[in-house]
Amino acid sequence: MAHPSLPTRLNTAQPYALGLFRIVVGLLFTCHGAASLFGVLGGAGGGGGTIAAGTWPGWYAAAIELVGGTLVLLGLGTRSAAFVASGSMAYAYFDVHQPTALFPLQNSGEGAAMFCWAFLLLVFTGPGAFALDRLFVRNASRATDEEPKEQGAAAAA
Repeated sequence: MAHPSLPTRLNTAQPYALGLFRIVVGLLFTCHGAASLFGVLGGAGGGGGTIAAGTWPGWYAAAIELVGGTLVLLGLGTRSAAFVASGSMAYAYFDVHQPTALFPLQNSGEGAAMFCWAFLLLVFTGPGAFALDRLFVRNASRATDEEPKEQGAAAAA
């Protein structure tokens, strides 16, 4: 029996690699939001402080980071949460970073650019393995599969 080729084995592992990618990106994004909103993990800007509630755009960005990052981390509404998170990072890059210099390395926008593209990738690929969405979809499909059988059995009785 021939062993499967490397690309075949890698394709088999793809949902798991994508799931781990989603978890790591979501966790990192959540940490940014928690730092800015609650002053943990070094706080806003590494100074231990927080962003004043309701200030534009920092507080709203931090709220998107916390909520969107948590949803992506858990795999709940991944595509929608990733879409909003990607947009917020595109805004951050073009509004905050890009006006100071053209390239991310020059304007300290590498993080915003990487998060923007990582979340955009998740919009198109979905959550991969280990997503809670899959658990709910599986339970919902089981419920709809069982429902007709129960109705059919009741009709036959």
